Amino acid sequence: MKRLAAVLVLAACAAAPPLQLRQPVVLLGEVHDNAAQHALRLQAFRALLDSGARPALAMEQLDRDKQPALDALLAGQPTPEAVIAAAGGPSWNWDFYRPFIALALQHGLPIVAANVPREETRRIMKEGLAATGFDASVPASVLEAQAADIEASHCGMLDAATAGQMALAQVARDQFMARVLQQHAGRGVLLLAGNGHVRTDVGAPLWLPPAVRHRSEAIGVLEQGDETTAFDRRVYTAPQPRPDPCARMRRPAPPLNPELRR
Repeated sequence: MKRLAAVLVLAACAAAPPLQLRQPVVLLGEVHDNAAQHALRLQAFRALLDSGARPALAMEQLDRDKQPALDALLAGQPTPEAVIAAAGGPSWNWDFYRPFIALALQHGLPIVAANVPREETRRIMKEGLAATGFDASVPASVLEAQAADIEASHCGMLDAATAGQMALAQVARDQFMARVLQQHAGRGVLLLAGNGHVRTDVGAPLWLPPAVRHRSEAIGVLEQGDETTAFDRRVYTAPQPRPDPCARMRRPAPPLNPELRR
């Protein structure tokens, strides 16, 4: 099965035109479980390095509280597995991201954690963005759009108040990604993140200083049929086969065991 999946990914990449990275600051989106997209992006990253560019690699898959441990590790000669063990979260499919880390290590690139950890986002949801040093002056339209997307991604089964709190966490992640991009813009930086973070209307590009934004490109790597237009450039791949994510959420709960009612 793995061999067949690899053949399908290679076929998809062969059918898609090469993805060229044209700016020193690149926000490269993804649908997290789409294997063809990861292969296409890796091809583009390798071509960028072959051209002589040496950008920092910033990753949503690494939490910012792990950066000190990551920096200490990078001072030596770590393996990709060591980097993942030190700074990677358990919820990611590391088969997709390990090749990016390997290329970064091979070329001596900085690897930068670009995500806000879950414990911190919980505090932000309760106390607001300013609680951990983020900018609380967020346009209402941005928060409303973020909350609407979160409700949609939860199949309409999330209450509006909770979606609004989760929108604050999403904004915090976008603001931090923008900080990372600004910090490394001088040498160039490639951010790997979900398409929601790459959107120009509500995502990380919104929080970039004008000078950095002028040198950046936000590329949505989308599945065919996704009509989201809020990117500097859009690239399409075939959809990843997957079960309906809402089916399980809509399934009625099993009846309560009568023995438990006593």
